[in-house]
Amino acid sequence: MKFVVTGGAGFIGSAFVRLLIGSGRASLVVNLDKLTYAGNPENLAAVADHPRYRFVHGDICDQSLVNALIEETRPDVLVNFAAESHVDRSILSPEPVFETNLRGTLTLLEAARLHKLPRFLHVSTDEVYGSIEPPHEADEDFPLRASSPYSASKAGSDLLALSYFVTYKLPVTVTRASNNYGPYQFPEKLIPLMISNAIEDQPLPIYGDGMQIRDWLYVDDHCRAILAAIERGRPGEIYNIGGSRALPNVEVVQKILAALGKPESLMQTVKDRPGHDRRYALSSEKLMRETGWKPEMPFEQGLRATIEWYRANPGWVARVKSGEYQQYYQRNYEGRAV
Repeated sequence: MKFVVTGGAGFIGSAFVRLLIGSGRASLVVNLDKLTYAGNPENLAAVADHPRYRFVHGDICDQSLVNALIEETRPDVLVNFAAESHVDRSILSPEPVFETNLRGTLTLLEAARLHKLPRFLHVSTDEVYGSIEPPHEADEDFPLRASSPYSASKAGSDLLALSYFVTYKLPVTVTRASNNYGPYQFPEKLIPLMISNAIEDQPLPIYGDGMQIRDWLYVDDHCRAILAAIERGRPGEIYNIGGSRALPNVEVVQKILAALGKPESLMQTVKDRPGHDRRYALSSEKLMRETGWKPEMPFEQGLRATIEWYRANPGWVARVKSGEYQQYYQRNYEGRAV
């Protein structure tokens, strides 16, 4: 199959591109990416010169570019990873998440409708369900209760994508995944932030009491799930993708410090962010039942592999943590210490 992947230079998108090329599943992979702060061509160095891979620098909001690319490529599948994806950044500046996550998704859907694409997969997040009280887990029919500008924009783009299936019969599938981790993740998210700061003996900022619970999914397991949804899932459906490993944030940080032989005194309590969801919990039963997918990477093993990757790639970390990242870090955490 021929794929157009949007946001394929980001953390999850690049892992998916590497999977497609490495598995031989794709005759062509065209990666459309704007290369914002989290889009990094280094993530795709292993496939950059592959004859079945092509990179296009551009914005999914650019209607002319998107239409021309779809018309030229005539892909069998469009997979939309492109998003402004960080909650903290959406709180500091809400407008970009709505521009990319809603207008960009609309632009892609319209191009897919115009050119009658055979399959459109929209990648989303468990955050659209909001905070979930124990012992409940969200299935695909769980109410949407977005708590941040980011999650609200993703909930809106999910509904928009699904409306194109109902109204125009565009074969759209939506996936909603729990918290991803693994190599190449931009160090604003919890696990890479804590790993990189701990390696440098810098303070590890912990929001509030650190007891927010997240379900952890190794990025390669997520990518296999997306491929399973494309190959064996049904158009018009939503599929949750969970890692079946829920832990409080502070326990994850403690595991990182223990693995690196660093003291817990590096942990620094900071003021909690506004509207911080307390607990995410997903049921992946539907995806497992319909496609046969299941998560394979145990969390402790995946965390060790991730830590070792960051230790082995200090140059990559230093490059992505320079410039704009430093400005964001100061803006987000300055004055939060308690």
